[in-house]
Amino acid sequence: MTAASELDTRSTLRWLWRQLTSMRTALILLLLLGLAAIPGSLFPQRSQNPLKVADYFKSNPGTAKFLDQLNIFDVYSSPWFSSIYILLFISLIGCVLPRSFEHLKGIGAKPPLTPKNLDRMELHAKLETGTLDQAEVWFKKHHFRIRRDANSISAEKGFMRETGNLIFHLSLILILIGVAFGSLFGMKGDAIINVGDRFINIPTSYDVISFGKLESERTLSPFSITATDFKATYDLKTGAPSDYKLTVNIADPVGSKEISRVVRVNSPLTFGSTKVYLQANGYSPLVTVRDKQGEIKFQGAVIFLPQDGNLTSTGAIKVPDMKPQVGFIGSFVPTFARNSERGAFSTYPEVLDPRLLISIWTGDIGLDSGNPQSVYRLDTSAMKRIGLKTLKLNETYDFSEGSITFEGWTPWVNLQIVKDPGKMYALFGAILAILGLLMSLFTRSRRIWVKELNKESGVEVAGLAKNSTPGLESEIASLVKEMRG
Repeated sequence: MTAASELDTRSTLRWLWRQLTSMRTALILLLLLGLAAIPGSLFPQRSQNPLKVADYFKSNPGTAKFLDQLNIFDVYSSPWFSSIYILLFISLIGCVLPRSFEHLKGIGAKPPLTPKNLDRMELHAKLETGTLDQAEVWFKKHHFRIRRDANSISAEKGFMRETGNLIFHLSLILILIGVAFGSLFGMKGDAIINVGDRFINIPTSYDVISFGKLESERTLSPFSITATDFKATYDLKTGAPSDYKLTVNIADPVGSKEISRVVRVNSPLTFGSTKVYLQANGYSPLVTVRDKQGEIKFQGAVIFLPQDGNLTSTGAIKVPDMKPQVGFIGSFVPTFARNSERGAFSTYPEVLDPRLLISIWTGDIGLDSGNPQSVYRLDTSAMKRIGLKTLKLNETYDFSEGSITFEGWTPWVNLQIVKDPGKMYALFGAILAILGLLMSLFTRSRRIWVKELNKESGVEVAGLAKNSTPGLESEIASLVKEMRG
């Protein structure tokens, strides 16, 4: 009874393994992986934008709580997504590796034996003249693999079709390995810094940062970047950017002697396996805010985010030290223009005729509530608007609680810091997958047999094309013509 139970268990496990490692299961899992990734593009993810997740909870508390139980805001690290990913990985390995070993054994093997009844083949011909020697010469000339027996020749061509098919599937495994390495040992973050400011590679310097499963803040490379100059060149007719040039001083590690470097869009900085890319740019208006007594309560550059190609930008200035608290919702226009339909807008991305448009609010800014909020937006739900003004350069506007002065601007740049140790695996996997797919699509697999009947009857020729690929009929016609000639 025990032996039968063990046998049943073993048979069940063997059946489950065969089902898991079948190509059909691998295709189903690949489809499920694509479907499982859809929620990650429809809903904000904590690893990418925690502020949007917080906003979603605020506007849809009931739905958000239910979705959070399903890990919809952490799709790519959820148990169900990881399960599909791991099963697909096991399925591909169990399906492709045995086929690859069998294919390697067959590289030096001879073609199969000639069938007894060639007349059952779709392409069949009998010749009263011709010899096996003539057929062998033709096969070698056309690079067929040959197996010659006493009274027949078995020839095969298109072995690379299966090779390409296996390379394609092995490349998918390599891509999955690359994605897994990136997910486990990678990190990605974004940081906006003004020209003149210094970025130190620590978590608090980032606007957004996410770590791989086996990475943490302790594994960050110890370097610093100081933006010393930024120059953007634009097309005079279209306003489209033609070149971005960021000059920086870098120290690796922090505290070492600084070295000057130039960063462009396709020329990142490299610190070991970490790369720093120049992603975007904009402007930070320089403002000074004073209270009624003339005491400075805020002074400095405030980052505004571009809203169009001409860098019309919006942002928020928060002054919690004033009593009552004061906030500004602003728009920075590099090259000012205005019409009745669009209002104020910029006609060119370079600063030629700047304006700062501000809406002034007083009340509770909400910084003491404990809820995270964006530095680029002002929550006016508990505030009252007390003024509107369009400021020119060096102009001061006095309002009931104090004054604000528009003193200038400074450029800012967005740096994307990426550590992705698996990207080379994924790149090589993608290249090999394309090559394997091309080999599989454009290689025709076929077999041709030539068999002697007897001295009076001559020979017979037959062929078989895998997947009914075209071209075999013309090859057999060429072989028959050669033997008749």
